[in-house]
Amino acid sequence: MTSFTFATAGRIAFGPGRRSELAAAVAALGSRPLVCTGSDPTRHADLIATLPAAATFAVRGEPTLDVVRAGAAAAREHGADVVVGLGGGAVLDAAKIVAALATNGGDPLDYAEVIGEGRPLSVRSLPVVAVPTTAGTGSEVTANGVVTSPEHKVKVSLRSASMLPALALVDPELTIACPASVTAHAGLDALVQCIEPFVSPFANPMVDGFCREGVRRAASGLRRAYTHPDDIDARSDVSLCALLSGLALANGKLGAAHGLAGPLGGYLGAPHGAITAAVMVAVSEHNLANAGDVAVARYAEVGELLTGRRDPRAFLDWWAETAAQLGVPGLATLGLDEDGIEPVAEAASKASSTKGNPVQMTTADLAAVLRRSL
Repeated sequence: MTSFTFATAGRIAFGPGRRSELAAAVAALGSRPLVCTGSDPTRHADLIATLPAAATFAVRGEPTLDVVRAGAAAAREHGADVVVGLGGGAVLDAAKIVAALATNGGDPLDYAEVIGEGRPLSVRSLPVVAVPTTAGTGSEVTANGVVTSPEHKVKVSLRSASMLPALALVDPELTIACPASVTAHAGLDALVQCIEPFVSPFANPMVDGFCREGVRRAASGLRRAYTHPDDIDARSDVSLCALLSGLALANGKLGAAHGLAGPLGGYLGAPHGAITAAVMVAVSEHNLANAGDVAVARYAEVGELLTGRRDPRAFLDWWAETAAQLGVPGLATLGLDEDGIEPVAEAASKASSTKGNPVQMTTADLAAVLRRSL
């Protein structure tokens, strides 16, 4: 039996209408909440209004180092004793980082991986209530936050077990207002996050269960959530896929699609989900051409979960068809050109996610994947 460990949010509350529990949940954790939102806090004004003494902090786009610095300052100025992340994955990541910096002090570069000092976050973070309004990253159940350094053109993580939210409050009704492109990109990213840990050589039995169910939910709900955005059953399927993908990636390994996504996100400034969706076919084709029987059989099982046909080509065919239906762009459309391929491939070769890939990939392999994904 494979040895593994497992950790997640202190509590998970899932289901349509569960947002009604937010006020009581926050009150149980603190009395002065800082609510991190997307660029327009008024979108969820009714929900925020249920939180007495709440202050808001808007996260516009992907969080940068300066954004989380400002958020931590806002938390300290407000005297926040609990942080609520109410938004997409970027907002939830920012909320977790803000909660950690508020108690640990210092600068995010003191703790950031790769470009920072990588010091441990030794003081427990403020408690976080994570309320996703998109279905994609699974950030509501992960122990890290991703932040962009525009200066370095890279995304990096701050990471600590205490960054796991105290509560993940997942209400699929909050995703109904998502733009179609966000539904597509975030949903496909959640599916990638279920597939990569499943085909990884570091797969474990507990994560396998999350991955299988997540793939099933994507198969039943993703296309319909895109074409019929008011379908709450479809939205629930995709939200559950995203939640399960977060549980999987937090307790397993990802792969080269996410290894590429970090440097590509920093280089292009494009949405994370659009990037992983754009490279997934080329990464998987490389893996299938070079991996052993175990990984190939896993890809075949993914194909069966998605289509009923136990064949790795079934997965690739489903992905290509779905990407076309959902309007997923290639990397060239997202802004990648030949000048960016080698530096992105070099950075991806050193990424921790790439180490979870079913086969080792050289810088040349990764560059070839990028060219096939243009």
